[in-house]
Formats: sequence, C-alpha cells, structure tokens
Amino acid sequence: MKFGDRIKEQRIKLEMTQANVAQELFTTRQTISNWEKGKSYPDLDTLIKISDLYHVPIDSLLREDKDLKNNLDTRNVNLS
Repeated sequence: MKFGDRIKEQRIKLEMTQANVAQELFTTRQTISNWEKGKSYPDLDTLIKISDLYHVPIDSLLREDKDLKNNLDTRNVNLS
C-alpha cells in the first residue's frame, strides 16, 4: 500500500480530519492532502510524528512505499 493511502486510511480510522492532522503536525491541510495524494512527502522528522500520531510503526510506512524511501534518501544526499 502506498504511503498516501496508508496515512489516509489510518486518519479515517482515527476519525480525524485533514485539518485535525495538520494542526497536530503544525502544517497545513493542503500539505496533508498532498501527502495523501502522493504529490509530496513529509521529511523524516515529520514522518516520525505521523507514526506517533497514527500509532503505526515507522518502518511500516517506509517499507511499503519505495517513492517515499527514495525521496528521503535523496534529501539525505543533498544535506551532505
């Protein structure tokens, strides 16, 4: 399952709106929407917060979406 589908499914299970999640993560509702649609990805720190908020292991979010993993790898290379 793609990252966006996974976080959307979990958000709905927790009966949260995109606005609720955005407030918890100190971001915008549009950002949450973009993550759920696969248009963008969160950074590693935010990914950890998502894992905590949604009560899912971070590795389950990373392993299931190669695009997310590649995006994080690219960011780490660019920071070096």
